[in-house]
Amino acid sequence: MQLRDYVIRRLILLPFLIIGVSIIVFSLTRIAGSPIGVYLSHEMSAAEVAQLEERFHLNDPLWTQYFYWVKGVFQGDFGWSGVASAAVADVFPAKLAATMELSLFSAFVAVVLGLWLGTFAGSRRNQWQDHVTRVVAVSGASLPLFWFGILLLIVFWANLGWFPVGRSDADIWASINHPTGFYIIDAILAGSLTALWDAIWHLILPALTLGFGAVAIITRMMRSALVEELQQDYVDAARAKGLPERLVLRRHARRNALVPTVTVIGLTLAFLMQGAIAAEIIFRWPGLGRWMASAVVRGDQATIMTYVLFTSVLFLLTNLIVDIIYAKLDPRVRLGD
Repeated sequence: MQLRDYVIRRLILLPFLIIGVSIIVFSLTRIAGSPIGVYLSHEMSAAEVAQLEERFHLNDPLWTQYFYWVKGVFQGDFGWSGVASAAVADVFPAKLAATMELSLFSAFVAVVLGLWLGTFAGSRRNQWQDHVTRVVAVSGASLPLFWFGILLLIVFWANLGWFPVGRSDADIWASINHPTGFYIIDAILAGSLTALWDAIWHLILPALTLGFGAVAIITRMMRSALVEELQQDYVDAARAKGLPERLVLRRHARRNALVPTVTVIGLTLAFLMQGAIAAEIIFRWPGLGRWMASAVVRGDQATIMTYVLFTSVLFLLTNLIVDIIYAKLDPRVRLGD
């Protein structure tokens, strides 16, 4: 199957997959109870409660409620967030920007360190450097994210005071505009080195916490793939031609080792969005994860459904992008077979 045809077929199927996910999520949240609680106050009478239920169609059958919810989503109305005391559509962009900035920064750290460590270990198989890197990889894959984050918090914030928690210094960020909601980009646009450094400094601990597990997974996959490629005949042929080892590694073995590693990278980075929940709670990061955790405790169904719908779309698109990159790296791959 041609890549173009595969992409078109996946894009056609995408809306149906999203609808299926939305039906499941909507049904499960409604089974847990009515969302009327986020709209109520202690002063309301029974008649006012009934009016609210009528207004939001909460007395209608489940499929009718789903229809009105989908209609609202297409109109940009995702409901009311009881946690934020505001419309979900008004709060979501700012929370998304905070989480995306943390996830992208963590992803950058994970990909750069993971590929470098995997290449470093794979090219020195069974040497002491390989063993040290393997210990780091196993530790990252084994340590619970929340435990590692708390450890970093105790050492570098509570005891040493080297790094801050939260997203920024309020005084610094009150002095510049925020057109994008991404503090690093906003600081660059404002030409403020102080704000840029403040944004990066606040990102370090949560990004290390969130990215450490991803570094371990990418490192182990890259090492295994590279070790396998270095044993292939084409590598021996390249060496026999007199090519320097660094060119054999960079131009031949590492490129082919990236093929299976790309799949792991794509799925791992998608999971960073979910892992951000623990990191944001630990480091008081005002993003989607922390908002979602509060919504679950409060039974804020509108926030929960919006979050799950967004992450579902993110995973589906990530899988599609990974498949495309996979096919580009290895033309032998036949998509859709």
